[in-house]
Parts: sequence; C-alpha cells; structure tokens
Amino acid sequence: MVPERWPPFRHEAPHAPPSPLLIISNIFMTVAWYWHLKGGMDKPILLVILISWGIALVEYCFAVPANRIGYSQGWSAGQLKVAQEAIALIIFGGFMVTVLGEPLHWRHLAAFACIMGAVGFLFVGK
Repeated sequence: MVPERWPPFRHEAPHAPPSPLLIISNIFMTVAWYWHLKGGMDKPILLVILISWGIALVEYCFAVPANRIGYSQGWSAGQLKVAQEAIALIIFGGFMVTVLGEPLHWRHLAAFACIMGAVGFLFVGK
C-alpha cells in the first residue's frame, strides 16, 4: 500500500514562496559549474564532471520543487525562469568575487540591471 503523501513532494507546501528554494538551488548549481576553476584545474575532466553532476543532483532537489510550488501559486514558466536567472546572477556575482577572486565591474552591474528589468516586465500586473 502506497502512503498518502507518496511520492515525496507530491503535495508541496502551497503557501511557501519558491524564492528561498531557488536561492539554495542556485548556490549548488553555481558551485557545480565553477568549483573546479579554483584549485581543481589539475583534476581529470571526467572526475570534475562526475563531481559536478553529484552537486547538480542536489541542485535539482531544490529547483524542481521550487518550480512546482511557484507554478502552483500562479507564477508563469517565464516568471520562474527570469526569477531564477536574476537569482543566479546575484549568486554568481558573490561566488565570482569571494571564491574566484575576480573583481566586479560596472558591466556586471549593467547586465544585472537589464535582467532585473526583465523580471519587472514579467511580474508587472501579477
């Protein structure tokens, strides 16, 4: 006999905002994509890919429920994607500066402003 709440996440918290889950998922995805650039360049590419896949699996455990929750709350797929991209830029900017030691330039901020404009356009009237 299958439990009533099976499979897990079948009945996600309907009133929980998707944003915290998207933030967590983006932290994991940024690490999965870029961890090897700092101290991992000497590792075999196949090992780097396998480690990145493992990290990305954790990312999916947060991203999929976030998208399901957001969509069930009336967010469109476009809104979810643009919100995810805006969050990804914030997370990546922090990772780029703190982990990789690269400076943040005005171009990064201008690109972020453009993405935030896209977020605004998709959420106007919602």
